[in-house]
Amino acid sequence: MSLPTALTLSHQLIQSVLQPGAWAVDATVGNGHDTLFLAQSVGDQGHVHGFDIQAEALARAEALFRKHQVQERITLHQRSHDQLAKTLPPDWRGRVAAVMFNLGYLPKGNSSIITRCETTLPALSQALEWLSPGGILTAVLYTGHPGGKDEADRVLRFAATLPPRQYRSIRYQTMNRDYAPSLVAVIKSKKQTATKA
Repeated sequence: MSLPTALTLSHQLIQSVLQPGAWAVDATVGNGHDTLFLAQSVGDQGHVHGFDIQAEALARAEALFRKHQVQERITLHQRSHDQLAKTLPPDWRGRVAAVMFNLGYLPKGNSSIITRCETTLPALSQALEWLSPGGILTAVLYTGHPGGKDEADRVLRFAATLPPRQYRSIRYQTMNRDYAPSLVAVIKSKKQTATKA
């Protein structure tokens, strides 16, 4: 038996929630692999919005989407993820099934451009507001680069202090490996009602 990586478990958890026709958000598009996963999961009738500040990342991602013929299911924004609430369609509020964060820096890109808690924490708060009851947020955290540990610690504190009647949050990490990525997953209570715009 092999244990899943943090990213693999993130996909497994999200796949258990996403249905064809659902709406999803990739808050850190990067090279587009998570966005592609979301687009394939929601099917022809669903849609995904993706955010990244780097034009290089979005160009790589768009090429990937064309290769897999899912570009019609995806809308990309060259914006920081803390602009989520200002950018998503108003009728998506309280109806997003899944939001993914894969923090750190762009693989094979400029490693000095990283996600930072100054924008990540507001983005997480906004994402939770836009989740549907029963919806899931996942964040894969990396600590092997400058600034990564501080961001990871802040995200973990954020998840640990969420109101337990509204959210259930978990952490998953390999314990005997230095700088192993960790996963935070937050599920919104189904007892809540969708918020209207």
